[in-house]
Amino acid sequence: MVRPASLPFPLSGAAGANVVYLGAALCRRKFELFYPSGFEDETYLVAERSHKERAHMEWDIELSPATFRKLLARGEFRAISDAAVRIEARANLLFSFERMALRDAVKSPAGARLFASELYAFLYGHGSPQRRFNDWLEALADLPRPRSPVLTWPVATVFGFIARPDRHMFYKPRATRKAAHHYGYALGYHAKPAWTHYQDLLRFASVLRRDLDRKPGFKARDMIDLQSFMWVQGAPEYET
Repeated sequence: MVRPASLPFPLSGAAGANVVYLGAALCRRKFELFYPSGFEDETYLVAERSHKERAHMEWDIELSPATFRKLLARGEFRAISDAAVRIEARANLLFSFERMALRDAVKSPAGARLFASELYAFLYGHGSPQRRFNDWLEALADLPRPRSPVLTWPVATVFGFIARPDRHMFYKPRATRKAAHHYGYALGYHAKPAWTHYQDLLRFASVLRRDLDRKPGFKARDMIDLQSFMWVQGAPEYET
């Protein structure tokens, strides 16, 4: 079952001071142009939510914490890597070149071991969110790169989003930054993934949830709804 969205830290500063974002109403109205009933809209559920939610459900079956641990204990690193890549491919969240680079990177035993071990630590391990995220970024940077670098924002965030949509956000930089701009939120960004900017993305998601919860039909179940809201604001297919 998908858990309610949450954050590992509370809103603070301007985000926590009940700031009114000037673009909030315009962004909500844009979403309603396509999905009049908000997150309860039947077309929205099919077009935007279903494939992301299905990926999460598949992950819970194939790579739940208990199953993941058993596979790690048996040294089945390639099975873990293959399952993760396959689940993402069905959801089609990454660009094809990013998926190909990742597949190449985990083909070798060493690449699969590094990917599987550090992915488990990031998703289910101990330590602060910052440390786990930074260790995950370091692992992605260290993977073999026969085609192109694996460390991109989408690759760094897609598996957290699929496995833990209660806690993690998927970052497609162009669309997400455009959404933040329209909303009026000053989202920090650097092309190289880093905890500081990921934390700011989570804070933006928390602002959205706080604001949207006040409107009928817009109570976000999890980060899937919040990411979809961002996507509608910034993706080319939703240009008006």
